[in-house]
Amino acid sequence: MARRHDLVGLTVLALLSVRPSHPYELHRFILDTHKDYITGLPRSLYHAVERLARDELIAPAGTGREGRRPERTVYEITDEGRAELRARLRQLLENPDPDRRVFVAAVSLIGCLPLPEAQRALRARAATVEGLLAGMEAHLRALADEGLPAILTLEVEAERALYTAELDWIRGVLDRLDKGELDWEVTVEM
Repeated sequence: MARRHDLVGLTVLALLSVRPSHPYELHRFILDTHKDYITGLPRSLYHAVERLARDELIAPAGTGREGRRPERTVYEITDEGRAELRARLRQLLENPDPDRRVFVAAVSLIGCLPLPEAQRALRARAATVEGLLAGMEAHLRALADEGLPAILTLEVEAERALYTAELDWIRGVLDRLDKGELDWEVTVEM
């Protein structure tokens, strides 16, 4: 992986898994669908496309010109790109990160995984979050036993509240998936 999470590259792979596109089209779709976890557009998008092409995760599928617009290269995802997309998404879904944008990005693109893989990743994350919450509870009890004023543990309480909400949300999504209340196959037009 070129960068720690490379959310732009991940999003490009996900969008190209839907259909081949040129970078400008990808840029428009990212803006139109409010993928706000992506920053530095359009430069970051073009850099990501270059990296992904260099790493052979995407490949040019052709070039085209519409009217008087400049010629544009259309890219498609490779088999290696599909495998990388799935691996990255599973990793981001399973492992909590201090940067909460990472989880938002992974959830935004979760439909790129087959349903059973997505469910396994969410269950793994739920188990990890449960462990984090148990650790936080023990830590807060120990600090209270030492006589530390509660005002000095507010940040731990805030993290606990965020993880508790996340865990409730994950459990709700898993329940909806188990009941068939969420459509997994969605067609996206770019």
